Amino acid sequence: MSSNATAKCPPPMKATSNGVFQGDDPFHFALPLVIVQICLVVVLTRVLAYLLRPLRQPRVIAEIIGGILLGPSALGRNQKYLHTIFPPKSLTVLDTLANLGLLFFLFLVGLELDPKALKRTGSKALGIALAGISLPFILGIGTSFALRATVSSGVSEGPFLVFMGVALSITAFPVLARILAELKLLTTDVGRMAMSAAAVNDVAAWILLALAIALSGTGGSPLVSLWVFLCGFGFIMFCIFVGPPIFKWMARRCPEGEPVNEIYVCATLTAVLAAGFVTDTIGIHALFGAFVLGVIVPKEGPFAGALVEKVEDLVSGLFLPLYFVSSGLKTNVATIQGAQSWGLLVLVIFNACFGKIVGTVAVSLCCKIPFKEALTLGFLMNTKGLVELIVLNIGRDRGVLNDQTFAIMVLMALFTTFITTPVVLAIYKPARMARSEYKHRTIQRKQTSTQLRLLTCFHSTRSVPTLINLMEASRGTGKKGGLRVYAMHLMELSERSSAILMVHKARKNGMPFWNKGRDSDSNQIVVAFEALQHLNQVSIRPTTAISPMSSMHEDICSSAEAKRAAMIILPFHKHQRLDGHLETTRTDLRYVNKKVLEHAPCSVGILVDRGLGGTSQISASNVDYTITVFFFGGRDDREALSYGVLMAEHPGINLNVVCFTLDPKILKESVHIDVNDDYDPETISSDIEFLAELKQKVSKDGSIKYEECVVSDAEKTIDVICKYNRCNLFLVGRMPEGQLVATLSKTSECPELGPMGNLLISPEFSTIASVLVVQQYRKELTGDSLHSLKEEADTTEGEYDSQ
Repeated sequence: MSSNATAKCPPPMKATSNGVFQGDDPFHFALPLVIVQICLVVVLTRVLAYLLRPLRQPRVIAEIIGGILLGPSALGRNQKYLHTIFPPKSLTVLDTLANLGLLFFLFLVGLELDPKALKRTGSKALGIALAGISLPFILGIGTSFALRATVSSGVSEGPFLVFMGVALSITAFPVLARILAELKLLTTDVGRMAMSAAAVNDVAAWILLALAIALSGTGGSPLVSLWVFLCGFGFIMFCIFVGPPIFKWMARRCPEGEPVNEIYVCATLTAVLAAGFVTDTIGIHALFGAFVLGVIVPKEGPFAGALVEKVEDLVSGLFLPLYFVSSGLKTNVATIQGAQSWGLLVLVIFNACFGKIVGTVAVSLCCKIPFKEALTLGFLMNTKGLVELIVLNIGRDRGVLNDQTFAIMVLMALFTTFITTPVVLAIYKPARMARSEYKHRTIQRKQTSTQLRLLTCFHSTRSVPTLINLMEASRGTGKKGGLRVYAMHLMELSERSSAILMVHKARKNGMPFWNKGRDSDSNQIVVAFEALQHLNQVSIRPTTAISPMSSMHEDICSSAEAKRAAMIILPFHKHQRLDGHLETTRTDLRYVNKKVLEHAPCSVGILVDRGLGGTSQISASNVDYTITVFFFGGRDDREALSYGVLMAEHPGINLNVVCFTLDPKILKESVHIDVNDDYDPETISSDIEFLAELKQKVSKDGSIKYEECVVSDAEKTIDVICKYNRCNLFLVGRMPEGQLVATLSKTSECPELGPMGNLLISPEFSTIASVLVVQQYRKELTGDSLHSLKEEADTTEGEYDSQ
């Protein structure tokens, strides 16, 4: 017997080899083997994620499929591969690393769950969450009887009932947030309801899982399970009362804008490991300790963000996929054989979907939610994912689930999550709603007393001071309908797990800053906007766009339409260096700007920031700006000049208007001039009428200076422009029109800025003034306005930096 026992236990693997030249096979040593395993897992899951991207599937789907493919269901059928890459003696190291990564990932999930948000959960969301747990849980218990009578005979009845109930009733909060963000539903009523209900569901699922683990103990005596449960409850109470004061003390010592002290990060991560050890010792699972600690860490301030930055890339990028492979190595689809097994798989999938969808839809309809939205909520709440795999793995490790039941449940989780996106896209199409009609889509308008609405976008704090000073300048006298500004923070939806942290900001979408209360995020952006709102007659409302860069323009355009904005102001994709030259911030920002220009429902301005008013907010009494507008003709120039006239109403702003006309002698000598196609007689008459009205204003308003310059060619035009380099802001049309424009060079580094914008940002033109390039709204872009956006679509970053 002893010899047999010895044969079953392979010798422990040494950590490192001496190298192939000394006769060592790297695959027989722990470190090189785990490196190969990690590389294989990462490459396969990333390739699958790329292939599934057109189907808009979350990355967890690719990771589950990758794990199954690497296991005995597919590649693992080749025994030579399985024993070389995943030999039995390496699985302990692989499982340890996978669980360590999972430990820290669950800490991040806890960080994403805001207990304060749970307190504010409305009765509708609470009812939907309870219905989404209760009915699937009951159906899960019913399903467990069918499974125990067939493929799971002999397992312990009590724990099996609870595990099956939990497995069917789970909604994966992080995966749901990812799907909602991908579908641009995160800030809709349906999205907010789904997230609130899923958060409640998540907490309830963890409590039920703790109960299931306590019941599944191998102690035999019911007192053991009771002790496990009571000790777990005591641990949670200890964390709730002792943890928050310590973490709040750490958070207070980490001021905004300064790097977080490494000792606090190290202490927190050590505490995560210690909490995991305690809960593992109790007999629940190490993951619970990490999750509880994540929940109690304060979400406000830079401390939580620093923790996420330090942990997530390594964990979610390298170690977490190992957990899916660890699950995949335990999943053998081949064990599902015969009509009975496949019938049970269909039964499990049907009960999981039926319970979630019917329970959610029934309560939603009682809450007077429209049927389509209720059905959408039902499918969204049916999302499974990582938490489901955790439940199944714990159940398998505890002997509650056998191989066949485990495989059935993994396929159920994969199927229910996979169908969520296509079904929701088919049922709920908010993007296809009819375009709302509103009058004031431009700055230029007949009724100048109406309220002006601007949508200003920013990616980072760098452009905030200039935007605030631009808003101050845009308010005019403040006596008219007033200025309402929607400050949109453009946040990229990346593959990082912390993208879900943005959900909490999105929940307050469109709410006034002063509504946030004392427990709001006291970051410098909010403080700056609050100051502008309180000191001046400007109504400011924050809004957030959470999207991949490839579709961010859709969020910007739809928000502008929903807010009835007259103009969208976008940041230029370059920022100014200390030496005064412009360098590219990110090339994909240029793509966003081009798409907004093409599809905007209102006028658009691209702001080249050279520090309007310096690096801080200028008070209204200290504003002393000179703004210059170069007018050639056409819609864009009229829009830029209209904006300049509005700014000139501010007591601290002087406006210089330079109107260029072509020398009549040149016109007579020229047989043919290639005039812009859009510059038709109607446009000419509109320009003449517009300038006539402006001249009347100039005679009454001393803050506006008007000058007409007759030039004969492009060189003379540039000479005149260079004389006006000493100002604070240039306002120019994106695509000026008229006879003179034909003489200007149309080749440029950044066609989206047009000829004048490119001239004003070129190194040859010496100025410290910011530039706002304006395009007036039209139903459909034509001619040069459209062609310029299609040019140089694949310009390399090196070309961007050439300026």
